[in-house]
Amino acid sequence: MIWLSHPARKVTGMPIAPRPNWPPALVFLVLASGCQTGGATQEAPWPTDGWATSTPAEQGLVAAPLTELDAAIRGGTYGYIDRMVVVRNGYLVVNERYDNDYMTISTGFDGILGCSPDRCRDDSALHEFNYYHPDWHPYYQGRDVHTLQSVTKSVSSALIGIAIDRGEIANTDVALLSFFDDYDLSGVDPRLHQATLDDLLTMRTGIEWHEQDRPLDETNTTTQLETAEDWIQFTLDQPSDAAPGEKWVYNSGASHLMSGIVKKATGRYIDEYAEDHLFGPLGIDDYHWKKTSKGYPDTEGGLYLQAEQLAKIAYLYLNGGIWNGQHILGNGWAETSTAVHAESINAAGWGYGYQWWRLDQNDVAVWAGLGFGGQFLIVIPDRELIGVINSWNLFGGSQSSVLGPFINALFAAAAP
Repeated sequence: MIWLSHPARKVTGMPIAPRPNWPPALVFLVLASGCQTGGATQEAPWPTDGWATSTPAEQGLVAAPLTELDAAIRGGTYGYIDRMVVVRNGYLVVNERYDNDYMTISTGFDGILGCSPDRCRDDSALHEFNYYHPDWHPYYQGRDVHTLQSVTKSVSSALIGIAIDRGEIANTDVALLSFFDDYDLSGVDPRLHQATLDDLLTMRTGIEWHEQDRPLDETNTTTQLETAEDWIQFTLDQPSDAAPGEKWVYNSGASHLMSGIVKKATGRYIDEYAEDHLFGPLGIDDYHWKKTSKGYPDTEGGLYLQAEQLAKIAYLYLNGGIWNGQHILGNGWAETSTAVHAESINAAGWGYGYQWWRLDQNDVAVWAGLGFGGQFLIVIPDRELIGVINSWNLFGGSQSSVLGPFINALFAAAAP
């Protein structure tokens, strides 16, 4: 789940995601340009069994911007941050953990997002889509895997690419509805029959969807999705308000269709498919993936990973889909899916690819996965930099988003 970029939405006063109507100066400071990749003295080993560690200085980074950000996080400037990880040249150079007592923090919360342990009235509220309950968010059942929310979309896109490379999906031009002939399509808007997989991946299906333009209440289409009995049928039943490819609209329901697509194309649920073709090869052996009542893994926001393991996904993309000589993502998928397919989708001038954001600065590419509550996966390929921040900012206050300062710190650390 992510309700991303709504201009007025707050959860008890806390901005829950970067907002497209912010002036760009409030999203990012002026970033240093012309940075050169600082040289590691030797090639990093592949992190299948864990990241090799180094220091920022040894990997050509200026440590001060990152240590200053760490101090601000510890001082509470950016709310409830749980993890910060930075990888440079294939080495883990920052690995910070911030302990937050969510049992205490969540006390007294009850609403559309769920209930805290002291406010849940009966067992019906005890489920993994309860965003206020520390049994399920931000960590799962006391484990070290952290909710990724809509960064799940970016990971799921990789699995679509793998299925294409393996010949289980023909290409991104295939008709979207061809994967859903087992569903009732009688009420589908005729325009949706023209939609392709490419339209889904780029958030341009034409389906009418109110996620960013509504508050967190019953009128929000994603709120309705997460209470629906059948998420796939619910999404297919929505009206269209544009022809496919005509406009960009953030649509978590469309992203969940990836779960159905992988199941139809491969015969396997996407979590099982990931174990064999993505998680396994990368050495990701601990994860949780929430499932809907129909048994489909939630590809709009249900994946939980450790921060260090999420960084492996970015490292795979940074290396063009190759992992220790093994071909994981083929046919240029890493490049294609992080390319800009939809331009200037908000006032900050961001772009969008195949379930990846582009937050480019001063003509330097910045790939990103962004998720509700403050989940940020940042890749600056020209600097060989990967950054991960996990947060859970649902509980009030007037703290600032850490996204802009994090990217600023990454650029400043890599300044010549």
